[in-house]
Amino acid sequence: MPIHDQGYRRYAGRREPHGRSWWVIARAGIQERLRERRFLGLLLLAWAPFLVRAVQIYVASSYPQASFLAPSAATFREFLDQQSIFIFFVTIYVGAGLIANDRRANALQLYLSKPLTRVEYITGKMVTLVLFLIGVTWLPAILLLLLQIIFAGDVSFVRANLFLIPAITLLSFLQVAVAAMTMLALSSLSKSRRFVSLMYAGIIFFSAAIYQALRGITGSSVWVFVSPEDTFDVIADAVFRIPGRPAMPVPAAFLVVVILIAASIWILERRVRAVEVVT
Repeated sequence: MPIHDQGYRRYAGRREPHGRSWWVIARAGIQERLRERRFLGLLLLAWAPFLVRAVQIYVASSYPQASFLAPSAATFREFLDQQSIFIFFVTIYVGAGLIANDRRANALQLYLSKPLTRVEYITGKMVTLVLFLIGVTWLPAILLLLLQIIFAGDVSFVRANLFLIPAITLLSFLQVAVAAMTMLALSSLSKSRRFVSLMYAGIIFFSAAIYQALRGITGSSVWVFVSPEDTFDVIADAVFRIPGRPAMPVPAAFLVVVILIAASIWILERRVRAVEVVT
């Protein structure tokens, strides 16, 4: 009977450099979502407002009698406001199970028993969600700006509104950062994807309802900080230079966003670290 050597065998495969494990996690998450037809349908629906705005810009550039459709800073502000509903649905669809599914399957122990830090793990999960959110906010808004240049045949609009590029970038990335970090924090608190979705939806809608109730009772909009969505309206009006009196000071609105992100990071650090210590 032959006896086979079961001793140590040197690994002959390709070794990935340290620090790139997050991309393996992100790539797997992205590929998994892109294989789902329902999610692809959601992405196509999220780009429908872009097509409407593109036609509007084309008509305004091609026909002088349709000049009332010409874009302005408010056009891009309104477009990003329209995309907030798709931020909500994409965040729930992609993000609710990012950590909750791993906790339900006890996969966190497997992840963190490898040469993988919790920062790389969280980064990989976050990149999965962030890329899709950027794809329905910043990317279509910037493409609309490029289409305006192409259809108009000059850069006069962009030259007169140079602040639009940083405004679009800042608002989009703030929306994406808050949505992604909040969802990951909630996903780390439960093993149920459905429960995480309900918690996220509850925070968005319940906070808005509380703000409207407090404003109705007190007659003051000072309570806007209670609602993340209404807080973003204050920031959006400021960065897009929309005239009007803000419901709260703009620095205070930015502070609310920072607090939300910091709280999410704290929750993630506590929840993921607890599993890593056990393993």
